[in-house]
Amino acid sequence: MSSWSRRKFLAAAVMTGTVAGLSACSGAAPTARTFDDWAQVSDQARGQTVKLWMYGGDQQGNTYIDQHLVPAAAEVGVKLERVPVADTKDAMNRVLSEVQAGTTDGAVDLVWVNGDNFGTGKQAGAWACGWTSLLPNMALTAPQDPLLTNDFGTPVEDCEAPWNKAQFTVVYNAATVERPPGSIAELLQWARKNPGRFTYPAPPDFTGSVFTRQVLNSVSGGYENVPLAFDRSAYEDLTPALFDALSEVAPALWREGRTYPKSGEELNALFADGQVDFTMTYGPAALTKLVKDGTYPPQTTVLELDGGTLGNASFLAVPATSGNQAGAMVVANIALSAEQQATKADPRIWGQFPVVSAERLDHRQQQLFEALPTSSVVPAYEVLSRKANPELSAEWVSELDQGWRRELLGGK
Repeated sequence: MSSWSRRKFLAAAVMTGTVAGLSACSGAAPTARTFDDWAQVSDQARGQTVKLWMYGGDQQGNTYIDQHLVPAAAEVGVKLERVPVADTKDAMNRVLSEVQAGTTDGAVDLVWVNGDNFGTGKQAGAWACGWTSLLPNMALTAPQDPLLTNDFGTPVEDCEAPWNKAQFTVVYNAATVERPPGSIAELLQWARKNPGRFTYPAPPDFTGSVFTRQVLNSVSGGYENVPLAFDRSAYEDLTPALFDALSEVAPALWREGRTYPKSGEELNALFADGQVDFTMTYGPAALTKLVKDGTYPPQTTVLELDGGTLGNASFLAVPATSGNQAGAMVVANIALSAEQQATKADPRIWGQFPVVSAERLDHRQQQLFEALPTSSVVPAYEVLSRKANPELSAEWVSELDQGWRRELLGGK
């Protein structure tokens, strides 16, 4: 891709507010600022202010950052500032704008990211690469873990540091659902038999989008029958059954399918208010606190699905436009420490699944996780992920989101 073509691509992405639908071309991958060793990174990081742009709608996540990660960074001389955004695309578009402008001291130093946002940034040359291997705490992760080496089909290649693992989970109120469904097909059947008691967010909302992919796996006879890399002929062969299934259930949804929740948060509010009997999340560990504080009904239960559910990981990426890359690297390393991973995994704090590998922790580090309280609401990650479905490539995500709007909303 020429520099002129790359500038046009960036401008189009920013103007449309989208980070999907890419060409096969790839921008030149930037590299991290040159550092001889970790000591040099740490020295240069002292006194830097790192702006972490991340989704701001998760109060538990905000509290974790402010009360735990910010003080830990301050201990080594780095000031960490959390910049809340309504959608990760807001951060992505800011970075793309700065890349287009040739900025070298941009407003974004670190981004909580995965999926199509990461893939778009990597293709556009928006991320610093060649830095995660310098992080001492990368040694705590399993180097061949497929969730950490590929991000929705895009090779990570030293361009982002792992932060959380996630498992898509459907949740129901056992007080109102006497015979819970055991598969996605049975869930849709339950919805048709119980009008108004089920719905899902409208794609491209993250939660609604993953539900659509989960239904695709179901109507295709299992995730094994859906190629991970996007294939146009596979899309044309497989998606008619998907959109037929979603169209058939639509009249039985909440508000007769005339409208859908705009976000996962809106669906969660409907569930908390008793208007629907199911909700869904890619962060199930947070359910423990939601039940304990009375937000969710006391009989909130994780639905066990025969075919398993989708799993992925999210990461921290450093924009190539950041002038505080050393500080951002230090924050990413702290976030990968056993101490921070265990703190973040505590369901009383945030409840995010760790990316560190138990086999690579020493006895003291293992004890941090062993001391965490167990949950009566959420099974252990090892149980939830036992039948994990691999995530589809980012191109699948954007094509399915567009197809859903076209087929379910008539393109509106």
